[in-house]
Amino acid sequence: MKKKMMKGSAMILSALKEEGVNVVFGYPGGAVLPLYDHLFDSNLKHLLVRHEQAAVHAADGYARVTGQPGVVFATSGPGATNLVTGIANAYMDSVPLVLITGQVPRAFIGTDAFQEADITGITMPITKHNYLVKDADQLPSILSEAFYLASTGRRGPVLIDVPKDIFDQEGHFIYNRKCEIPGYKPTYDGHVGQISRAVKAIKNAQRPVIFGGGGLIRAGASEVLSKLVEKARIPVILSLMGLGAYPGDIDLYLGMPGMHGSITANYALSEADLIIAAGVRFDDRVTGKLESFANNAKIIHIDIDPAEIGKNVKIDIPIVGDVRVVLEALFQKLQPGHTVEWLRQIENWKINNPMPGVLKSSGGTVKPQFVIRELSRLSKEETVVATDVGQHQMWAAQHFIIRKPCTFLTSGGLGTMGYGFPAAIGARLAAPESNVVCITGDGSFQMNIQELATAVNNRLDIIIAVINNGYLGMVRQWQDMFYNKRYSHTVLEGNPDFVRLAEAYGAKGLRAKNEEETTAVIKQALSEKGPVVIDFVVEPEENVYPMVAPNCPINDIIVGSDQL
Repeated sequence: MKKKMMKGSAMILSALKEEGVNVVFGYPGGAVLPLYDHLFDSNLKHLLVRHEQAAVHAADGYARVTGQPGVVFATSGPGATNLVTGIANAYMDSVPLVLITGQVPRAFIGTDAFQEADITGITMPITKHNYLVKDADQLPSILSEAFYLASTGRRGPVLIDVPKDIFDQEGHFIYNRKCEIPGYKPTYDGHVGQISRAVKAIKNAQRPVIFGGGGLIRAGASEVLSKLVEKARIPVILSLMGLGAYPGDIDLYLGMPGMHGSITANYALSEADLIIAAGVRFDDRVTGKLESFANNAKIIHIDIDPAEIGKNVKIDIPIVGDVRVVLEALFQKLQPGHTVEWLRQIENWKINNPMPGVLKSSGGTVKPQFVIRELSRLSKEETVVATDVGQHQMWAAQHFIIRKPCTFLTSGGLGTMGYGFPAAIGARLAAPESNVVCITGDGSFQMNIQELATAVNNRLDIIIAVINNGYLGMVRQWQDMFYNKRYSHTVLEGNPDFVRLAEAYGAKGLRAKNEEETTAVIKQALSEKGPVVIDFVVEPEENVYPMVAPNCPINDIIVGSDQL
């Protein structure tokens, strides 16, 4: 392949074209002026956000929907450091991103120059890998490696820090998407012997469950999971990050487990004699008290990241590999299921333990659970849901029926307030034919509310459902349950009028205060063009149930305030 001479900034845009990148999320500044000057003549779509953190979250949402790395541009210093929360969020949730930051010129690095920050040092613990470019000739190989690393193995963010003078330096451009990185060899095919052991364990199990997580979605394993479940008749539990990997309206789906999971899912994990864990981390919100977690079960753990296997719970049959590949191998060898008695027990649990909190409101107000259920009922099957973090996130996970992969976007590991709305913007660009709904709280929405300007300016059809209870709801709930109702700085006094604020940005603003208005405004919002903010004024001190208290077994479940 013939080498071309071009400037560093041109190399970056050429590499993005080679990688099939269609949109970049960013915010310009002094250190990236040469890059943005080249971008002026490019056909590449650039979405100008109003804050760099929103750029990362939007790229994250885009990546989760498309499965391709999201790309971000930011300037040096505060531009780069404003990315940190979004990078950490993507790292914990295994989302592929390529972030290109500007840096002060090479001669000024280390002098505390204007807007200098050691972003490679800062982000080392929260990136899969990062680079400081020292010569323009390095750019093609670095960019190729960055996309390869971000999108293979356990996916994650990769950052490239480019000194300003590198953008203007000429170098040789030859781009090869196929790259070999010494020491980086992800395992995709599970060990044959371990797969055979897993098949035998499944055959002998009387009470098996599949516990799936975000790894199922990242691996594109939903189809083979459904085939395996249908063949073996094994019930499915999905973590918060795994929602959508298996349809949420099929009888064999038991719900989400853990602190705010369904009673049936928690009982099933506690009583199972075999757990087939696929692409999950066994985080603390799922396991509860570790010493009491799944004591009756053998555990098969399938994960592409060997560091996750055995990290939190003891594993009987570890299988390192791509979840989709390993499940396909299991499917080929499994026999039809024999779990009739187990499924009968699970059905009894479902009947006797419905999700609490869905009764009609009293006094003409509206319950947040009702709002979520109406959003779910009235939305199309392929609707993409993005949530922020807090009570509304848990209600969305409990009550919005997610049927397809890559349609539920939320901050799982880091729990980032302010994630949902920018992620919805990214999702809107990734899935222009789908409805996009952002479910947020009056606290979370205000953390990136300035992106209303981005949504309006780009005429993005997004419904922003604000569950407005006047509190930092989840923190208030813990203060209610464990701190004698001492609501220390969780009352959101001084909230804006969200309807008038939406209108000030040029968006549509609606409000609902009861159940009749809720149904009406959702129908109206679905017929509108452009962003629509709906202010749902809900019962202020409604709590999320079920709940497992910290450091308690997951079958020790609180289902209402009368148990406190």
